[in-house]
Amino acid sequence: MIAAFVITIGNFLKKMAMKESLYQRIARELAADIASGKYPVGSLFPTEKELCEAYQVSRHTVREALRSLTEQGLISRRKGAGTHVTDGSGENAQDHPLAYLEDLLVLARHNPRVVKKVDEIVADIELAQLMGCPPGSRWLHIASIREDSQKQGAPICWTDSYASPAYSKLRQLVRRDPHALISDLIEEHYGIKSTEVHQSITAVGVPARMAKVLGVEPDSPALRIVRRYIDRHGETFETTISVHPAGRYTCSIVLKHLTADD
Repeated sequence: MIAAFVITIGNFLKKMAMKESLYQRIARELAADIASGKYPVGSLFPTEKELCEAYQVSRHTVREALRSLTEQGLISRRKGAGTHVTDGSGENAQDHPLAYLEDLLVLARHNPRVVKKVDEIVADIELAQLMGCPPGSRWLHIASIREDSQKQGAPICWTDSYASPAYSKLRQLVRRDPHALISDLIEEHYGIKSTEVHQSITAVGVPARMAKVLGVEPDSPALRIVRRYIDRHGETFETTISVHPAGRYTCSIVLKHLTADD
């Protein structure tokens, strides 16, 4: 296990050294610290605040560096338990903990987006109820699938994303960067940032219009995940509705007892 762990970090460092941005340099240096034993497997990793102060960079830069380390299986982040150094073996690409917004980034990085259609739609009553918006409102609609990066041509889900028609740049951006979350593209190009995501999960049958693309029978079992991205004003600026056929996705959530301080 130790030998495999060292090889994982070694490969990671080689990739990072080729051409790197600020966050990549920080990720490389932190990976080197892990490899040297400064941060042993199982130990608590520095907090975002501590890393910001140590490197004199923004929290966004630190989060990108931590995301890189997480994708390589070098650290694991859990709400209420902090960030710990792992053994480098990584996690099942279809089994995702969702305690932080950053965990959605890991999900996206493992499963690139393939855009099927981009258009503008008017929300009917059924869609409006799912989205929590007024019937008749207009939305930019992006239909796509997420493919398992380990299995070419193996979609894990169909996703319908809805955002304001004013975000017209998304038409090109979603194809240009297949790994980025649409919410992150909105933040980068329009300055709207999500402070929280409201998520609901429901057992459904796969709609007929998605079944052939997903390689399953119509009405076969699936999970439907609706995510509403909320800005600092409490307004929803994007909604995604994803359908995952049975056996292709596991969402891991940790429940804890309330403490006297909660």
